[in-house]
Amino acid sequence: MNLEKIGKFIAQKRQEKNFTQESLAEKLDVSNRSISKWERGICLPDANNMAKLCKIFDISYNELLSGEELKKTEYARKAEENLEEFARIEAEQNKKFLFYENVIGVISTAALISLCFAATLMMEMMTSFAIVLIVIGVIIMIVGGSFCLKIETEAGKYQCRHCGNLYVPKYSSVYLAPHFGRTCYMYCPKCHKKSWQKKIV
Repeated sequence: MNLEKIGKFIAQKRQEKNFTQESLAEKLDVSNRSISKWERGICLPDANNMAKLCKIFDISYNELLSGEELKKTEYARKAEENLEEFARIEAEQNKKFLFYENVIGVISTAALISLCFAATLMMEMMTSFAIVLIVIGVIIMIVGGSFCLKIETEAGKYQCRHCGNLYVPKYSSVYLAPHFGRTCYMYCPKCHKKSWQKKIV
């Protein structure tokens, strides 16, 4: 997906419809800076603004993501390419999120171990301070663990071993489920059977 090409296409369609960056930003209820970033190919509009742009410019999603107006003969091929590109981008983002999950998990665990170790050294002299350190370590671990589970819930999908269904579970389901790495023992919302369900990125 060529962001620079998409940006130039947005600028071209904006000019064809006689919008300035300011007037288009006002119509979309975004900042001028957002329009400028899209047109320079720095980032894509979010899904909501893509829908609005397509309506304003009288183009399809496929044309917007291709960065050009398409003939009927090219439409199916470009749609396939855009879907493949979105799948690739989503997989890359999921891998990044899962990496962040590992980092948060390691930092939280290290903080808990360090604070507990410090507490044991101070236990004889300052019992109350040692307890405070342990409590802080436990809080850090709980907050870090909650963030990790939130990332794990939303990055990628789980696959049921019985029916092969891919789905994103509720946060509470992942939070309460027994874990073995990135595999959780949960109910499948499709076949309603419980199994060890593996994370698919």
